[in-house]
Order: sequence, then C-alpha cells, then structure tokens
Amino acid sequence: MLLAQIFAVIIFLAMFTLIITEKYERQWVTLVCGGLTLLLVFAIGFGFSEKSLTATIETLNIKDVFTLGFWYTKNAHLSSKGIDWATIFFIAGMMVMVEGMARVGFFRWLCMRLAKAVNYKVIPVFIAFMLLSAVLSMFIDSITVILFLAAVTVELSFLLDFNPISMILAEIFCANLGGSSTMCGDPPNIIIGSKLGYTFMDFLCNTGIIALIGLIFTLAYFYFVCRKEYSTAGQHIDRRKFPRPESAITDKNGFVISCMIFACAIILLITHAQTHLSVATIGVFIAVITLITSGKHLAVIIKRVDYKTLLFFVGLFIVVGGLEQTGILELIARLIEMTSGGNPYILIAIIIWISAIASAFIDNIPFAATMIPVIQSLTVTSGIPLATMSWALSIGTDIGGSATPIGASANVVGTSVSAKSGHPISWARYCKVSVPATVMVIVISTIYIWVVYL
Repeated sequence: MLLAQIFAVIIFLAMFTLIITEKYERQWVTLVCGGLTLLLVFAIGFGFSEKSLTATIETLNIKDVFTLGFWYTKNAHLSSKGIDWATIFFIAGMMVMVEGMARVGFFRWLCMRLAKAVNYKVIPVFIAFMLLSAVLSMFIDSITVILFLAAVTVELSFLLDFNPISMILAEIFCANLGGSSTMCGDPPNIIIGSKLGYTFMDFLCNTGIIALIGLIFTLAYFYFVCRKEYSTAGQHIDRRKFPRPESAITDKNGFVISCMIFACAIILLITHAQTHLSVATIGVFIAVITLITSGKHLAVIIKRVDYKTLLFFVGLFIVVGGLEQTGILELIARLIEMTSGGNPYILIAIIIWISAIASAFIDNIPFAATMIPVIQSLTVTSGIPLATMSWALSIGTDIGGSATPIGASANVVGTSVSAKSGHPISWARYCKVSVPATVMVIVISTIYIWVVYL
C-alpha cells in the first residue's frame, strides 16, 4: 500500500505542476497521468492482486452507465468513486446546446438588446452587463458567457469611445460569482452536485443566496472603483448609427428553437429533484434535441464541442481515484481535522480559504474533485453536516478563481479577448481590481456560513 500511495502522490503532484506550467495541453496531461495511475498505482502498487482489479473497475466506473439508476435517480445506489460519467454526459450536453445557441446569434443579440435598452449609456451598460454575466452564468458555462460578452463589450467600446478593460474584469468576476449559485453554473458545482447527490434547487437555495449577497456588494464595489472612468464616456456619440440587435440573429427559426431548448433545459434542471431524471439524462436529452433541430448544421455543432475539456475530466477523475483508493485523501482529512482542533468555525474557514487561495493559482476543477472525498471523511469525524462543507467548498473554489488571470477558464478567455482588441491586461492591473473583490466576497461567505449553518 505504501508504494501505491507514493506513486499516487507523485502522479498527482506532477499532473498539477504540468497543468500550471501550461507547457502541454491539459487534457493530455490528465490522460497520461490517468494511465500512469492505472499502471503504477493500481497494477504495480497493489501488486497485481484482486485489490488491483477492484480498484481499477471502481475507478473506471463504466458499469454505472448501464444501470437504471444512472439515468433515473430515484432509489439509485451509484458509486461515488472514480470517473463521474454523469458529470461528463451533462457537460457534453450543455456544450452542444450552447453551440446551437451561439450559431443562431443568441448571445450577441441578447447583449445588443440590453445595451439598447439602457440607451447605450456607459454606466448603465456597465451595470447591466455585470448583471447579465452573473445571470447567464447560472445556466451556461462561464467561458461561453465571457467569450461573447467580452467581444460585445469591445465592440461597444469602439462605438462609445471607452476603455473596455475595467468592464471586462467586472464581467469576469460576476460570471464566476453567478456560476457559484447553481449546480450547472461552474464545473466544480457540477462535480460536487453529481458526486454528492445535490440538486439544482439545493445549490440555488444555499450557494445561490450567498452569491446574491456577494453580487450586491460586488456591484457596489465595481461601481465605486470604475465610476470616474466611465462617467463621461460616450456622451457625444450619435446612438442612431448603432446596429440593430436583430442584425445579430443569423437564423430566425433556429433562434426561436434555441430559446425553447434553453427554456426546456432550465425547467428540467429546476425540477429534476421531482422528476428524478439524472443530470446525465438531462444533458443527453438536450443534446439530442439540439442536434435533431439543427438540420444541416449538425456536423458543425458536433465539431465545435470542446472534446478537450471532456477528455480532461476523464483523466482527472482517474488520478483523483488513485488518491482515494490508496487512502491519501483520508490522511488529508485527518490533517485538516487536527489543524482545526475540532472547532467547526475554524474547520469551515480552512475549507473556504484554502479552496479560495488554491483556486486562485491552480485549476479549481481538479481541486474540487480532490476535496470531495476529503469533506466526506471530515463530516464523519467532525460531525459537521456534509452539506455545510459542500457549500463552503463550492464558494471557495468558484470565487477564489476570480483573484488572478489564471484562476479560472473564464478569466483566461476574457483577458485574451481584451488583448486581441488592443487592450492587454497585466497581472498587476487584473489583481489590483479583482483581489479586493475576491477577499470581500470570501469574507462575506465565511461569515454567512458561520451564522446560518453552525
């Protein structure tokens, strides 16, 4: 067992290091490390024994896909170890839906419509786009939200003659904040929800309230930080020359269908605790409907799906499975318990702040996946409800990633769009604005969880 533990830790640390350095594409890093886990940890580390075979089967977790409980969750008893195929199926389905919506111009139309509604005034556009970023990220991947929102922000900056950097930074932060409020908003939440059996409404009624409080403070923070910069922008622009929002729609019939599919996805997610349809079922259903209604564009949508991210998840789950099967995660849980001295307030603070600090510099997806078995062990030894630690982990990983340009994928996308438009964002500029906002929301979240749950 000791040899297996050594291999598991080395592979995990190597994977994290390679992901951070970005020398290689991250999906190949996790897949190779996943393969090494199966070979070195399970085969050699466990000595080609029966335990080796059991660990491999539990980690690959393929058998669950072929059970009724995978698709219909009532009275389901699925393995919480290894590859979470429900998460992968759900994310794939949402990717297909988003590509279908992007093809018909839904996101561009929505941004232009909102800008027109506030008469293209910069401060109202600034506030409206922050709210739009938060709301959309509750249901759609924040990467997609920022990709389109930042692009429209840059276009408006040329028309209204303002610097888009501060607005893009605010949109990025609100996207990560909005994503923390629902199960489908951010990948860490999808993993936490599917692994631990929480629903869309569970997140909305818990992390959603924390995110709403945080959003109120965030809007006030960015307004006071940026009001001088944008207060006089665009005052002498002829707004009659602006393009009509309808010009963004490339396929009117497809636009209507995409809106209906999006509404269907939201309804299914909100009601899946009552219907007992798993997130895998919802994801597959939405993807199939999108592809059926896409007609001749089917091949284009399939081609644009982010398969690299899906492969990244597969390898990641295998590596984390190696830590779980060798008992490393239980050791980490004991260490956190010893550090807190059994004090529930300190324990919750450790989970939130370690998650936030770690997620500011490393990918929050593998961190969340790694911490789930840890908090499962902690709930047994500390007596704190698993749900309380789950909300702490969710908020920490989702919000902590906002602090630096590399903390979350949405950050990377937003800063890249800004740089391509001739407005590069330095680390100093990014952190000067986003670090105080991150600390503010994490402090608020910590106090809220202490008061409400402990």
